[in-house]
Amino acid sequence: MALWLWCLLFILESLYCWWIIGYGGAKWIEGWKSFFLIEWFALDWNAEQIRFYVLLIWLASVIWFLLGVIKPELRGF
Repeated sequence: MALWLWCLLFILESLYCWWIIGYGGAKWIEGWKSFFLIEWFALDWNAEQIRFYVLLIWLASVIWFLLGVIKPELRGF
């Protein structure tokens, strides 16, 4: 995958996470919408649990992004 595409995908994911964590997206996603926008197991979660989960996933994504920048063969996943 090209570096520009790798960066673009990371920026889009970061914007999605930023919306959920900081701008009320978790409140909007709460309930049945979390099944489609987060994961199936998030159906019963409240907004704080959704925010925490997205924060953890975003932190893992940051690490994966940095590894992909350094080692291009890791960008395929």
